[in-house]
Amino acid sequence: MINKRLLIKNLLAHNDESSFYDKKRKIDLGSKEGKAKFLKHICALSNSNPRNNSYIVIGVEDETNEIRGVDFFDDSKIQNLVNAYLTNPPLIAYENIMFPNLPEDKVVGLVTIRPTGEITSLRKNIWKYWGGSIFLRDGSISMPKDFDIEIKDVNSEIVKAIENRAKNNIELTLDGVFDFINNRHSDLPSEYKVFKEQFVLCWAGIPKQVKGKTYYSRVDIELINEQVRLFYSALDEITISVTEDYFRIEEYVHLGLNNNYHYYPLERLTINFRENGFYNMESELIFEPPKFNKKTLFHIYNNNNSLVEKLQKNIPLREDEQKDLQHLPATYLICYLNDFSDAIDKLKKAQPFLKQIGGKVYQSFKDSQRILRKVKYN
Repeated sequence: MINKRLLIKNLLAHNDESSFYDKKRKIDLGSKEGKAKFLKHICALSNSNPRNNSYIVIGVEDETNEIRGVDFFDDSKIQNLVNAYLTNPPLIAYENIMFPNLPEDKVVGLVTIRPTGEITSLRKNIWKYWGGSIFLRDGSISMPKDFDIEIKDVNSEIVKAIENRAKNNIELTLDGVFDFINNRHSDLPSEYKVFKEQFVLCWAGIPKQVKGKTYYSRVDIELINEQVRLFYSALDEITISVTEDYFRIEEYVHLGLNNNYHYYPLERLTINFRENGFYNMESELIFEPPKFNKKTLFHIYNNNNSLVEKLQKNIPLREDEQKDLQHLPATYLICYLNDFSDAIDKLKKAQPFLKQIGGKVYQSFKDSQRILRKVKYN
């Protein structure tokens, strides 16, 4: 079992990117350009490493190797993007890796690329890249190549050695459990469970009872053996169920208007543990968007637009408008889910101003974007 934090450290020890790994300050899968560049790197790394895994490390400064971190990213449908745009698509895993020096809400992203051994190419046009294009790594750069390329296996031994040096051990596992419970979450109720005598999973959160059901907020869930954060949310709430074979969470979003709020199931994530030392994760979107009166939504939509316009013009907000601003991301999302098709475009225009305000307002923006991404994929 590989300790992913050690793996990242070993990859970064090579300093410069190579034909088997790349590093990025961040990636943007919300735009055509961002998706295209990501797919280009996936294609190039897959073709340059036909017999071994290759990696992209996200949240690292290119020049200095400084680990800065990125937001938790829980997009389980990233494989769908790769399958849609690439022929002979490799298997992709995106994992959120904990580093002790980072803020609580930051992780390092690790993309693992497992090739098929066949030449990978773009299936169709995206941004400025043409369908049929083939990419290879030329040092630290992903470059287009001719169609008659020859795939060579030159990195298998190097990658194997790096992965072997990142193997987990009992000391790392115990240190991880103690750090999770005693240091990182000393202010929260924390638990751990050992699955199949191999996997150690820790979770922490604030429990509360609502109509006989236990919900957890400020939730953090980590697979200690691999230093992989499986779930993190500052605002949304979840339920947890545990057996000897699986750990399951159901995520809920608290949505509503005019102080009339309800919990709506968003996604079910099940982590299945096997006797053979493997585990897999299955996610299922279970979200049914709430429907509201159109006249009420028109009023809220226009009010939101007015708030954004004031932010753009740097006009001070009244006290009641400050309160409305706290709900702006969530109410824009509700409008979009009720057929106000340009509500999300309005929200994106407000992003730089919400980011400047920070706090719960910007966290609400990020949560709204995450819900939207999940809904769009389905």
